[in-house]
Amino acid sequence: MTTAFVVIGAGSSVLACPLCFGAEETSMVDGTKLGVLVMLAVTLTVQGLFVAFFLHLRRRAKRIADIDFENEWSELQKASRT
Repeated sequence: MTTAFVVIGAGSSVLACPLCFGAEETSMVDGTKLGVLVMLAVTLTVQGLFVAFFLHLRRRAKRIADIDFENEWSELQKASRT
């Protein structure tokens, strides 16, 4: 707990990495920013694909349930006529 207060209260120089703290806009900083954006894009793409997959499964299950319901209903209609 004390370590957290020391880190938070010590100032911004403790929280910044040596690459970014006081650095000019160099190609290294630009590369780091681009790397973060690429990682975010990959993460969001994978999450979006998971959501799309589960929505596809939900639609497919609903379609199959509707078909089963129609088949069962037609069987009941045939049975009530005889």
